[in-house]
This record gives sequence, structure tokens and C-alpha cells, in this order.
Amino acid sequence: MLHQQLINHTQVVMSKANTPTTGATVGRVTATCPANTRLLGGGARTTPGNTGSYKAIASFPTFNNSAHNYGAKAAADGETNPDSWSAVGWDGSSNSANYTYAYAICSGSGINVSGATVKVRHSEVSGPTSGSTGQTATVGCGGGDGKLVSGGAAVSGGSVTTTDFAGPGSGGDHLNGSFPSTSGGAAVSDGTTTAAYWTAAAHTGGQSSPGTHTDVWALCADDGV
Repeated sequence: MLHQQLINHTQVVMSKANTPTTGATVGRVTATCPANTRLLGGGARTTPGNTGSYKAIASFPTFNNSAHNYGAKAAADGETNPDSWSAVGWDGSSNSANYTYAYAICSGSGINVSGATVKVRHSEVSGPTSGSTGQTATVGCGGGDGKLVSGGAAVSGGSVTTTDFAGPGSGGDHLNGSFPSTSGGAAVSDGTTTAAYWTAAAHTGGQSSPGTHTDVWALCADDGV
């Protein structure tokens, strides 16, 4: 089966940038899969790890094309075969040593992916906007989408699929989780083989955060069989 071949072996593409270096500004970086492969997932990392307010606030699928401003706009609900993964670093203060890393997990080279489709599912909800509060968002793979293979999450300024990614309303906003879940947003247990949903959990710092949104993505793979 093509889907088995699709994930039989994978390759990782990593991209990094010396960003953000100014407090409460978006530090985005994008990693793109090689031609003739499929994006299967991705991740984010920030360094150094010894600055208290520096963290990753977004990790999401996207496209390396002009319509998505080369990774600045996230993949929208229903789009197919994204080829890139973006990560966003966020710091409450300025630090010239900050680096943000994006990781794209791609199918291996030499695998025939012509019959495989990876569909994006995305949901965005308002909040959290009050200090020291949280918000969750959940999305899943529906009928005909294929199987859940991964997901992403963000705490953002909203409208991330139609405008360049903007940071949330406060420098202290952060993600508490990005994980496979039930339709109600509960984390699945170890060994689950039927997970079809992904949940993002966001949280504010101690300040109010006007205009903040929580975003979640699921990647659903269909081998065409």
C-alpha cells in the first residue's frame, strides 16, 4: 500500500534563524520538504533555554509559495499537500542570542507519492484574553480525509491562514500543549491506535491579552487505496 510506503522511512529538514531579537515580535522560520515528497509533520524549538520568557508559540503546516507568503501564512482548512512547516519564537524581552528552529518531517526520497494526499484540517477560536487563563482548540480528520498523522498549534493574533502570522496580545502568552486527542479535547492514552483529533492548549501570562486566538491543525494522510 502506498500509505505504508509513504511513512516507511522519513527525512527531516531543519531551518533556523537568529530571531526574534526584539521583545514581543514574531520570530518565524520555515523548513521546506524536498520536491516529490509529502510533508507528514513538523516541530519547533527555541534556544537558548536559559531565558525565562522565550518560547515557541506556533508550529504549523504551510506552503513555500507566494499565496502563503513563503510560510508566513498557515495552511488553511481543507488545503492539500502542504510542503513546509513554520515555527514561531516569542520573547517578552529583547535578546540578540535568540534562535528559532523549524523542523519538517517529510516522506523519504524515491517514494512514489503521486497517489497520496495529505489534507489539512484547521480550527481557530478566540482567546485566551484574560490574564492567567487558558483556551483549547480541537480539530480532527473527517470521512475521506485519511488517517491522522500529526498536528500543530499556535497562540496567535488570529486570521493566521489569510494574513501573515501575528503574535498574540501579550508577551507572556504561551502554548501549554499540542497533542493527539479525543473529539472533546482529552489527551489520548498511551498505545491508542484510533486517534483522529488534535488539540492545542494556549495560556496567557499574568496580563490581559486582547485579540489573542488559539489555533490547531491536523494533518490527515490518505494513500488513495
